Amino acid sequence: MTGFGELAQQTAMYPQESLALTKTQQRGLLIGLPKEISMQENRIALTPEAVAILVRNGHRVLIEKGAGEGAKFSDNEYSEAGGQVVYSPQEVFACDLVLKIEPVVNQEFEYLKAGQTLISALNLPTREKSYFEHLNEKQITAISYEHIEDPAGGRPVIRSLSEIAGSTVMLIAAEYLSSANHGKGIILGGITGVPPTKVVIIGAGTVAEYAARVAIGLGADIKIFDQHIYRLQRLKYAIGNNIYTSIIESDTLSEAIQRADVVIGALRPDNGQSICVVTEEMVSRMRPGSVIIDVGIDQGGCIETSRMTTHKTPTYRVYDVIHYCVPNIASRVSHTASVALSNVFLHILLKTGTAGGIEEMIYNNRWFGKGVYTHGGTLTDTHIAQKFGMKYKDLSLLMAARM
Repeated sequence: MTGFGELAQQTAMYPQESLALTKTQQRGLLIGLPKEISMQENRIALTPEAVAILVRNGHRVLIEKGAGEGAKFSDNEYSEAGGQVVYSPQEVFACDLVLKIEPVVNQEFEYLKAGQTLISALNLPTREKSYFEHLNEKQITAISYEHIEDPAGGRPVIRSLSEIAGSTVMLIAAEYLSSANHGKGIILGGITGVPPTKVVIIGAGTVAEYAARVAIGLGADIKIFDQHIYRLQRLKYAIGNNIYTSIIESDTLSEAIQRADVVIGALRPDNGQSICVVTEEMVSRMRPGSVIIDVGIDQGGCIETSRMTTHKTPTYRVYDVIHYCVPNIASRVSHTASVALSNVFLHILLKTGTAGGIEEMIYNNRWFGKGVYTHGGTLTDTHIAQKFGMKYKDLSLLMAARM
C-alpha cells in the first residue's frame, strides 16, 4: 500500500465534522396596515415591494383601502404584491400585529383586540396616562419604533427619519425666506459679492448633520450648538469641514440667534424630556422675517415660542419671526419616508417570523425589546411609569418568567 493509501485510511478513522441540524421556528405573521387618520399623516409603514417579500416568506398582510395613497402607493399595487386590501379599519385591527406610523387615537382603541401587538410611534410628550391604561386594559404588547435598536445599539428608524428631516428642513427654510412667503427675501446660501445666509443649528445629532451638509453645500454660514462636547466632536468628524461649534452657553448662543437668518431646533431630548434653550427674549431680538424651524416639537421642542402646527397651517409669527413647527416633517416627502421606514420594518418582520413570533423576538433580541413599553397588560418602561405615577415591571423579569 502506498503512503497515500495509508494516509487516507488513517484520515477516514478520525471523527469527521458534519453540519449540525438547526431547528427553524418559522411562523407566519398576520400583519395589518391601517390608514392613518391623525395629524395629516401621509406615510405608510410598508411599501408594495416589502409586502411582496413578506408574502413570499409565508406571511399575510392586510392593507386598509387607501392606506398608501398619501405616499403614492395604490391599492392595486398592494394587491398585485400579494397583499389583501380590506375596506374597514376593523378588519385591519383584527390582525395579530398592527403596524402603523402614528400612535393609536381614541377612535382606534375600540378596534384593538386583547393580546395583540402594536408597533407605532410613541411621541411620549403628547401622550396622557389614559393612553397607557387603555393599552394595559386590552393586554396589548406595544412597541415604540423610535426606541427599537439594531444589534449595534443604533436606532435605525430614528436615524432614517432624522436623515430625511435634516435634508428637508433646509429646503423649508429656503421656502420661507423668500419674498413669496413674506420672508426676508434672501437666498439660502451665498453668491459672489453677497454675504452668506447665517444658519444656527441647535443640536448635534443626525438632523443637525444632514441639515449642515445641505447648508454647507449651498454656501451658508453655519454655527452648531449642543450640550455635549462629544456630540459636537462626532458631528465635526462626520461632516469633515472646519465648522463653528459651541457648547450651549447663554451669551454666545444669544448673540448667534440675534444675528441668524435661520434657526433650526434639533436638540435631542434626554430621557424623553426636552429642554428650552432659546428663550422668548432671544426670539424677540431676531430680525423680522427670520425663520425658526423647531424639528423636535413632537418631543416638546427647544424654543420657548414654539407651538405645534400642521402641514395645512404650518407657520405663524411671533415678533414677526416666522415659526415652522410641524411635528412630522418627513410626511412632506411621504413616498421617500415610507420607503425608508419600510426598509427597516421589513428586516424586523422577517426576523420576527424566523424567530417564531413577537414573544420569541423580544425574548431572543434585547435590541428589539428596547422598544417595548407595555407587555400583556403591564407597563415596562420606567420613564413612563415615573412620569405618570404608574406601576411597572422590568421586561427582562417578565421574559425570565417564561423559562
